[in-house]
Amino acid sequence: MVARVTIAPGIFLWREKFSPLQQKALLDEVIQKLKDAPLYRPVMPGNAKPFSVEESNFGTLGWVSDRCGYRYQAAHPVTSAPWPVIPSALLDLWTGINPPPLPECCLVNLYRAGAKMGLHQDRDEKDISAAVIGLSLGDEALFRIGSAAKGGKTFSVPLASGDVIAFGGVARLAYHGIDRIKPGSSRLIPGGGRLSLTLRRVQS
Repeated sequence: MVARVTIAPGIFLWREKFSPLQQKALLDEVIQKLKDAPLYRPVMPGNAKPFSVEESNFGTLGWVSDRCGYRYQAAHPVTSAPWPVIPSALLDLWTGINPPPLPECCLVNLYRAGAKMGLHQDRDEKDISAAVIGLSLGDEALFRIGSAAKGGKTFSVPLASGDVIAFGGVARLAYHGIDRIKPGSSRLIPGGGRLSLTLRRVQS
């Protein structure tokens, strides 16, 4: 059993929660699902600046960003097709950390070399009682997290392939982001890079 490490109040880390074999099996399933919900590059509200990451979603609702703002919707913004269902391994991960009900969204982010994510809050959800759970696959990333106060002190945590991080309770609205990835630190992702799979409860 993988030990849980408390990073800060409400912030927990499991090193290599998914074994290499489990990572490969999950990656294969994710790649198959992305054929029905292809990765695309969102843009920032207002100025339409493209993200440096590519995104997609699994679940009944997917998080999207475009000129009109941030929101959840039931269909892929490019194909208009419903999002694929969340892999069962991720639902099992959720139930081991959060109480019912299950998450409606699994946000899929692909970070290639040079991609990053600025500090932000996950606050587009109506229900913030459950922890946000993130699983890393592929290259190591430097994850940064702080408090719910804008401009507050932050600290960084390296996340390797198979690591799981969760933040909830007093840390549910903590500012967080990805400073950078370490290209070539893993051979898991075809073409290199890092996949982050982030589970969120939206409406329940």
